[in-house]
Amino acid sequence: MELTQFVIPAFVAIEIIIILALYRFLLRDWIIDKWEEKLDEEGWLIIKLEPVIDEIEDRMHDKLEQFQKSFFGSVGAMTQKAQNLDPMNNLRKAAKSGDWPSMLVEYAANKAGLGALVAQNGPKEGQNGPEKALPRPLKGLK
Repeated sequence: MELTQFVIPAFVAIEIIIILALYRFLLRDWIIDKWEEKLDEEGWLIIKLEPVIDEIEDRMHDKLEQFQKSFFGSVGAMTQKAQNLDPMNNLRKAAKSGDWPSMLVEYAANKAGLGALVAQNGPKEGQNGPEKALPRPLKGLK
């Protein structure tokens, strides 16, 4: 029993020494030569990493599509808001409804360059403008 306790650790130690000696004097030079050959080859790393590159490309393509959809969606909303700020919109609405006083005010404001300011203060959508085309008489003046 004492002999096996000594033989097994000695055998393991000899085996480790042989592996280290082989690595130091034989395998290391062979590994260096192989890596130098690989470095001289053109595109070997790209060939090895092609699946990773393809995965990154696919993910970037998907992210770009998502960004474009959100960006153009926001551009569309911004365009809609800009169309609502068009000073001629209120003039067209007033002309269509036959609201002559509003139409004259819009026309004068547009000529004076104040159309955008008047458009912001005008009635909101869903609210009706004046029902009559003519203004109401002032109190006390009949």
